[in-house]
Amino acid sequence: MDSLPKSATAWVHSEPAPFSHSFESSLHKTIVPLPELGPYDVLVRIHAASLNYRDIMIPRSIYPFPVVYPLIPLSDGAGTVVSVGSAVSSLSPGDNVITLFQQDRQSGPLTMANINSSLGGPVPGVLREHAVFPESGIMKAPTGWSHEEASTLPCAAVTAWNALRGIKSGDSVFVQGTGGVSLFALQFAKVAGACVVATTSSAEKEERLKRLGADVVVNSKENTAWGEIAKKLSPRGEGVDYVIEVGGAVTMGQSFKAVKMDGTILAIGFRAGMTDEVQPVRGVFVGSREMAEEMVKAIEVGGLKPIIDQSVWGFDQVPEALAKWEDGKHFGKVVIKLNQ
Repeated sequence: MDSLPKSATAWVHSEPAPFSHSFESSLHKTIVPLPELGPYDVLVRIHAASLNYRDIMIPRSIYPFPVVYPLIPLSDGAGTVVSVGSAVSSLSPGDNVITLFQQDRQSGPLTMANINSSLGGPVPGVLREHAVFPESGIMKAPTGWSHEEASTLPCAAVTAWNALRGIKSGDSVFVQGTGGVSLFALQFAKVAGACVVATTSSAEKEERLKRLGADVVVNSKENTAWGEIAKKLSPRGEGVDYVIEVGGAVTMGQSFKAVKMDGTILAIGFRAGMTDEVQPVRGVFVGSREMAEEMVKAIEVGGLKPIIDQSVWGFDQVPEALAKWEDGKHFGKVVIKLNQ
């Protein structure tokens, strides 16, 4: 035990970063202490982390839940178990693991206590070389996946899995854009035998969506009434069974036009903006450990792999990686490599 690290290099937000400032204005590297291992704790060497929209929202002060500064950012990490506490039974040194977004959400409905256990705000996140987690806050990564691939799962993939639980062959799904949640939803839907209608504002991304299996792609830049077009192009022209709504209230109107009678709009994000209007939809905020375990089993059976943006960033390039995510030009998940 004496040979275990007592501290780790980490990136820390010292304060919020207004939109008029670069991320470098509040983000810096520092050394943070590591706690002693308790009986149910696990020490992990973190090899990779991936970005989500909330990792932009938090420093930009538009995240709807409270966080406390200074803050170690990012929720989605993958690494290798270094050491385990005396009572840990499900993991051993050398195991490859991923983090769980909400550290204490094991199963059942979402609670405020679950939200308050979210990594990367308010709980210190994964943008550090080592971290100590409760055994219940991590799980084994899919067999055969690299750390970079596994780091894409905790938020985006579990969210998509939660949203499409119960999907069956012959159903239809509408996915918006080319971010992590939408691309995982596309992949899960195709494995289930569903028809997928996708949208993007880029001709280049349109071709990539088709190669990933999208049955129909609508260019939202050329067709502002993309929801109506998606409905017309859906099976039988009746609208889709599920809409993966990642834009929020500003895009919700088109989602209502795309969905069929008795269909479901799954409200996941609000990148396009927020209003005070109440919408009758099902909200999806990531998912539980139970859902994550179901998802990993399905991934291993289906042979799926995540879609990672061609730019994989180093540990010294975190501000640049955040800027890349914010400019919206990525395709799939943006990943940071920490330990080689």
